[in-house]
Amino acid sequence: METARKHSKKREAILEALRSAKDHPSAEMLYSRLKSVYPDLSLGTVYRNLAFFINDGEITRVGTVAGQERYDADTSPHAHFICRRCGRVLDVESPALERMDETVELETGGRVTGHSLSFFGECADCLVETAV
Repeated sequence: METARKHSKKREAILEALRSAKDHPSAEMLYSRLKSVYPDLSLGTVYRNLAFFINDGEITRVGTVAGQERYDADTSPHAHFICRRCGRVLDVESPALERMDETVELETGGRVTGHSLSFFGECADCLVETAV
């Protein structure tokens, strides 16, 4: 049974801000970006709506970076690279990841319906900075 979805301008703005973001923002980052447009927006409202979107399957959690949970509106199968130095979160798409799902299914006899995979290290920009 499908439940009715409460429509609100703030809810839609939060989702749209996340969909248009390429930096996998935290709730605090989204709040900062939307506060000037919605002065009565609270950080609690952002958190509640993110929880709603996760529960609804519209977004995913990327992981915690510098103490803040980060989010992604791209729910297609892909991994993330998280820079331990600057906190940048990058999407990783590779045919090898698709083969991993198949391998896991063969090894377990089960069916993979999704996965969460993150790589950690230093991004290219941070490597350049340390080389200088």
